Amino acid sequence: MGNAPQGPAARQAAMAEQVLADGSATAAELAERFGVSLMTIHRDLDELERQGIVRKFRGGVTAQPSGVFESNVQYRLKTMRAEKAAVAEHALKLIEPGMAIMLDDSTSTLEIARRLRLGEVTPLTVVTNFLEAINLLADQRGIHLMALGGDYDPLHSSFLGVSCVEAIQSLRVDVCFASTSAVHGGYAYHQEQHIVSVKRAMLDSAARNVLLIDHTKLARAALHRVAPLSRFDLLLVDDGAPADALRDLDEHKVRYEVCVTRGGDDPAGTT
Repeated sequence: MGNAPQGPAARQAAMAEQVLADGSATAAELAERFGVSLMTIHRDLDELERQGIVRKFRGGVTAQPSGVFESNVQYRLKTMRAEKAAVAEHALKLIEPGMAIMLDDSTSTLEIARRLRLGEVTPLTVVTNFLEAINLLADQRGIHLMALGGDYDPLHSSFLGVSCVEAIQSLRVDVCFASTSAVHGGYAYHQEQHIVSVKRAMLDSAARNVLLIDHTKLARAALHRVAPLSRFDLLLVDDGAPADALRDLDEHKVRYEVCVTRGGDDPAGTT
């Protein structure tokens, strides 16, 4: 209780982490752990339920199925940050002035956008459907930003749908940087079907494709097959990847590079 995070946002993030790790919790348990009233706990749980992270029941909450809470951009922004940063630093080496690149709506590629804000790789054309990346790069000198339109999805903070796919199909970029929910048996997978069509269009629109993942996505299941790993010219993963998962990539003849992580731990990986 003495180490409880201060402020509603920090408390809710810690609460979500506990529920996702344990699978469920009672309101009384959470009130005791965080040193706040049951009324405050129920307000926090209402907010977490609104975000799609937990499901309330009488007296407590359970974690939503992984595909539900992992879709939530606010959850994804908080997880595996050190690992995503390591992969993004490595990806940045693949970007040269004058290129046109495409970033999908993953928080892994958002780390690339954060680094592009430093203005060290210009001139550059950046194409993306991710509102978070659009906001980061909108006023960046030396970057020609192309925002992909479509149906706005607040859960993902991105633009999707048929019009987004058609906009992508009208373009040709040098490199597409993308991420997915899972990598298993020589394929990349994603939990949501409407995201898959956009990612596939992005892969088709690029001369080269680079897959960015954190190690928790290896040997993991998700519902929809996006593409075989052979569609990617390179896979980047952080150095937390277990040896058996890397052997599986070797067996499927996947070209990959392991990126060194500098500090920081997070509970789970999402796109």
